[in-house]
Amino acid sequence: MDDKPLRIVYCTPALYMAGGVERVLTLKANYFAEHDGYDITIILTEGKDKALFYPLSDKIKVINLDINFEELWNCSFARKIYVYLKKQRIYRKRLTAELMRIRPDITISLLRREINFLTSIHDGSKKIGELHVNRNNYRNFEVENSNVFKNIFAKFWMKSLVSHLKHLDCFVVLTEEDKSAWSELNNVVSIPNPLAFDIDEVSPLTNKRIIAVGRYVYQKGFDLLLQAWSKVEKQMPDWSLAIYGMGDRSAYKKLMEDLKIDTNRCHLCGPTDDIKHEYLNSSLFVFSSRFEGFGMVLIEAMACGLPVISFDCPCGPKDIVRHMENGILVPSGSIEKLAESMRMLMSDEIMRHNMSSCALVDVHRFQMDEIAERWRRLFEKAVSEE
Repeated sequence: MDDKPLRIVYCTPALYMAGGVERVLTLKANYFAEHDGYDITIILTEGKDKALFYPLSDKIKVINLDINFEELWNCSFARKIYVYLKKQRIYRKRLTAELMRIRPDITISLLRREINFLTSIHDGSKKIGELHVNRNNYRNFEVENSNVFKNIFAKFWMKSLVSHLKHLDCFVVLTEEDKSAWSELNNVVSIPNPLAFDIDEVSPLTNKRIIAVGRYVYQKGFDLLLQAWSKVEKQMPDWSLAIYGMGDRSAYKKLMEDLKIDTNRCHLCGPTDDIKHEYLNSSLFVFSSRFEGFGMVLIEAMACGLPVISFDCPCGPKDIVRHMENGILVPSGSIEKLAESMRMLMSDEIMRHNMSSCALVDVHRFQMDEIAERWRRLFEKAVSEE
């Protein structure tokens, strides 16, 4: 590469939500703009008049194409097809115009609607795709509502997606486990998400509180966690449980009523802009997801010195948690085993401290400097190839 700063464009729907994808993108973009001097532009399609949730460096340019695909949520099925095709044409035209104007060295898609046409835009940039979920659950997040039609469509969608991914210069997934799932492709690289904060404070593990973090959706398995908690709360009267995240909590409150869970010791909290503070005021982290792309909250909790208990779900936990060393891996979906593991760690202070020490050592491989170097090598390799 010459001395000119690398010019990178990220394509993603929005940055006004407190989601994991938004957080990771903001973190990486800020780092590359501030530490490497990269010329970063983020192109959005949604939330034209909404404030960004996570702070963004003044050195980063944000362009909102104002496509508003979110309008599709309120359309009937028949109208949805018409509106989608119309908006997709507008998106393709506007994104093409911006890329031809910017002439980036690298364009990165977070595998949303632009993946259908990105590689046909001849702006001279290398095209990279980033997947933040795992293959089995891409475009099928609400799997509890799956039906025959959705399953047929999902297979059609995956076949189409693979054909587009083959034309990318590189396709980045988060785990080695998910990399192995894309056997049709020879351009797949795994790079995990980076830790969102420095490892500078550690929980003393004195506050007998379990913490869980994530959106209140089926994927995160908080219904399973509450069922496990109901099996241990009476045996551990000095412990409490706190869940933090966005979303509708009404179904979980109803489940707590049905399970007769003590609301003074089990708290369904909203999102917080200082999740690190909450980790530091806890002594144990539980990860109850049915599936994941990575499980960033696992490494955040470990960076604060928390021992972790996690379902061994696809994908992420087995890349992060070393069973009975820095945490405990539980058979995916097993409420009984989850409750048993919670009970074991809640009652064994020495084990909690030993796992905490291991977690603090292991989590260094996810620090931003380490992850950024892997991305840097990928960028340099991509732009050097004809």
